[in-house]
Amino acid sequence: MSEELEGYTKVLLTYDIIPETQESYYQFMLGEMVPTVQKMGLGMAEAWHTAVGNYPLRLVAFVGETRESVDGVLESEQWEELETRLQQYVTNYTRRIVPFRNRFQF
Repeated sequence: MSEELEGYTKVLLTYDIIPETQESYYQFMLGEMVPTVQKMGLGMAEAWHTAVGNYPLRLVAFVGETRESVDGVLESEQWEELETRLQQYVTNYTRRIVPFRNRFQF
């Protein structure tokens, strides 16, 4: 696979899971957020867990074929609801939009 897929865009979510909400977080992510975002047109590309170091505990990446398709998802009411719900389970939440690279991106 090439280093960069022309036009593809990643949505990077980084955060720390609130320990008391860990089980609810996993149920929400696997049962609702990931399947819904995939139906909206973004594929889940990767999920990383930080084991050591002063970095966010989790990095999740979704990929869209174009920046416009990503923007359409992120501007939707459905995304806003999902993002708001996710933030009930996490702290230090950030979202970045970057051009797709076929390697770890932070």
